[in-house]
Parts: sequence; structure tokens; C-alpha cells
Amino acid sequence: MNKNILVIEDEPDIRKVLEYNLGREGFIVSSVSSLHDAEHKLQNNNDFSLLLLDLMLPDGSGLDLCKKIKGNPETESIPIIILTAKEDEVDKVVGFELGADDYVTKPFSVRELILRIKAVLKRGQKKEDILEVERQFGDLSIDVESHEVKVNYDQIDLTALEFRLLRQLVDRRGRVQSRDQLLSDV
Repeated sequence: MNKNILVIEDEPDIRKVLEYNLGREGFIVSSVSSLHDAEHKLQNNNDFSLLLLDLMLPDGSGLDLCKKIKGNPETESIPIIILTAKEDEVDKVVGFELGADDYVTKPFSVRELILRIKAVLKRGQKKEDILEVERQFGDLSIDVESHEVKVNYDQIDLTALEFRLLRQLVDRRGRVQSRDQLLSDV
């Protein structure tokens, strides 16, 4: 599975329960307890597959972070599940209007939350599957379906590993990639 989830929750007990149970399901879990820490984490690594976001954090509202994430082209595609004690309809409506993919109120069932996470991730995967087949970057053309790469309309022969590496670099263009990260993802 190897999906990265960022838990943004200020209550240590809930954070620990989420880390433990999500880890058991095969997710890679990072957690923070404030908006500041979440923004810092996202600045350094926006390769999270999903965010679990509490709304009532010590240094502000999770809705502000939700709005910021969905307003940034580099992070707008990261699914967000709001996990909060706020259960009023107006809070839910605002959360969805700001781009949340799901809204779960506390107290919550861990099993149900995990199923919701899997459903959101599955929807996201289906969207990725129907994305453009051919990608064009200046003189470079990549056909994802046929695994063909062309530069100035001249076909370049690549091994499967080289193709996956090129695709990974193109998908994450503009971001520094560590050797370990590339090896694990390719």
C-alpha cells in the first residue's frame, strides 16, 4: 500500500490511536499537533496521499489550512478528511465548500475512518488512472500508455526502469528528490 498520511491532530491520545491503527493497515503515518508544524511538513514534503485534519488546533483553525492547501496548485490534489468535534451542519458545509473530501465527527469509529480513508484514496486513484495519456514538456513527449519517449519527435529507447524514473522526475518536476525516495518510488 505505502500511502503517506499526515495526521494533523492536537490531542495526543487520538494521534497515537490513529498512528497505531493506520500503521497496522500498511499506511506510512506522519503526525503533527499544530497548523505551523503541518505547514512546515507540507513545505518540505507534499507527497502525502491524504491528510486527516482536525479543525480546532492550538494555533488556529484547520479550515484555514484546508483553504490554503486547496488553493495551492502543488497541493490541491491531496485529499483531506476533516476529523473534528464540530458536528454542526454549517461546519460540515464550510468544510466541503473549502475542498474537504470527507468529514468525520468525534467520537469516531477507527474501523469506519479507515474504510473512509480507503474509499477516498480509491476515488483519487481512479482520477489518476484517467488522466492524460501523453505528457508534453517543451521538446520532450512522454506517452504513458505505450511507454514511448520522444525528443524533437525522435524516439528515445529507454528500459522500463529508466522510463519509470523519468516519469517520476517529470511528475515531481521542480522538487528536489532524494536518492532513497527515488529508489523506493521507482
